[in-house]
Amino acid sequence: MSGPVRAERDGAVLVLTLDRPAARNALDPALMGGLSEALRAADADPGVRAIVLTGAGTVFCAGLDLKAFAAGGDIRGLVWFYHRGTATPVVAALNGHALGGGFELALACDLAVAAEGAELAMTEVRRGLFASGGGTTLPARIPMALALEMGLTGDRVTAARALDMGLVNRVVPPGEVLGEACALAARIAANGPLGVAMTKRLMRERRWGSRAEVDEVFTSADAREGARAFAERRPPVWTGT
Repeated sequence: MSGPVRAERDGAVLVLTLDRPAARNALDPALMGGLSEALRAADADPGVRAIVLTGAGTVFCAGLDLKAFAAGGDIRGLVWFYHRGTATPVVAALNGHALGGGFELALACDLAVAAEGAELAMTEVRRGLFASGGGTTLPARIPMALALEMGLTGDRVTAARALDMGLVNRVVPPGEVLGEACALAARIAANGPLGVAMTKRLMRERRWGSRAEVDEVFTSADAREGARAFAERRPPVWTGT
């Protein structure tokens, strides 16, 4: 894939790279459209069982491209991802700062590995806006007082502080971010895809599985394969059925 998003496949893991380093990977219509297309394609590919999202250069994503916004560009390209996400798990590899819409992009991912020195912030209020890409749901993840402080001040938090707050899963040296994120994604991809997708869905929705959802997974060919592989002491071969 060419354009503002690069895609590289490593087995069942797909790495998507925001590729506007000169603009600090700011989200303009082309980048949002390209990322939306890449995410939808990956989610529809049964061979992709985990996605890693990172940025080119030294910044993950500086947020909304304000020049494009001021010019009236369409900034709705990723609304579906912010709101619903993908069935396929997504690991954010925060190679640098994640600000404004870039922070919300990280929030829309399922797991996050951050570089030492990276900073996260909801900066929208500093531009007369609000975090419409999911930042206002932050109190579901961290204490209300901390969420309000981030949302109302626009102040940055360090990667170490984000780890303490539970906003990221790992903090590693900058040169190790992508490798750590890919290793995490590979561990996810090694598991049964139906079980992984259902676990993500139910955890995101904070609910028990329905009888139909339980039957969908527990009567699948993969469920039988998992049991056989355990009994035969071999790695399972998943088919996603």
